[in-house]
Amino acid sequence: MTTVKLYVLLLKASLRSRMQYKFNFVFSIMMAGMVQVAEFLMVALVMMKFGNIKGWSLYEVCYLYGVIMISKAIYRTFASDVHHLEKYLVSGDLDPLLIRPLPVLLALMTQNVRILFAEVAQGIILLVVAMNALMVSGLLGWTAIPITLLMILSGTVILFAIGLATAAAGFWLTRIESLQNMTEDASQTAARYPLSLYPKWLQGILLVLIPVGFVNYMPALYVLRGQGGAIMLWGTAGVAVAALLLAMSFWKLGLSRYQSTGS
Repeated sequence: MTTVKLYVLLLKASLRSRMQYKFNFVFSIMMAGMVQVAEFLMVALVMMKFGNIKGWSLYEVCYLYGVIMISKAIYRTFASDVHHLEKYLVSGDLDPLLIRPLPVLLALMTQNVRILFAEVAQGIILLVVAMNALMVSGLLGWTAIPITLLMILSGTVILFAIGLATAAAGFWLTRIESLQNMTEDASQTAARYPLSLYPKWLQGILLVLIPVGFVNYMPALYVLRGQGGAIMLWGTAGVAVAALLLAMSFWKLGLSRYQSTGS
């Protein structure tokens, strides 16, 4: 509980510092929101033109899109600079965090906090629209609401674990932007759509090597199609726990190998 209280205190302090520049804070939120809207509208227009994609309707894709959007926004809100570890390694700014009387990861997670209001709001809107339409058509019941909340929670943990493991690779590679483009950006973009659209080898990568498929697609098979039974949900939770434990172990190993730039 002491660690949680300390994290919340540091989070508030970081947020207050960013709010000193209110225009930049608000403008960045608006621009991020516009980018997300534009990306989804492109997909929606294509699906409205051609209809279902391999049996997945627009509202089902909208559901997948909303779940991963909210999960990513929560992860980037509460652990923003985990994704930006490269700049700390290159500039030597990680050194001051090492001498603070708190875990390095906790200190890093509370740096430059930005709350992604736009992404969370858009994800919620997508889910509300999609789930309402699917409930009207009889494909979903009210039990889908708590299950979806659990999906978002486990999805946030999985995305954080992937981001943390990728960041930890920086202790050996230093420059990890290209790696992040694959493990985070490209994989999350692919997971916005049904994995059945992709060849088997790519599905395997997105389920085993980079398990973003468990953020939304695998549990959605149970929620939307009734496939796999409740084991899909337990399996997703298990993947989240396993991914987090592996990422934390890899982070600790990498941190023990860290060598300062000397700057």
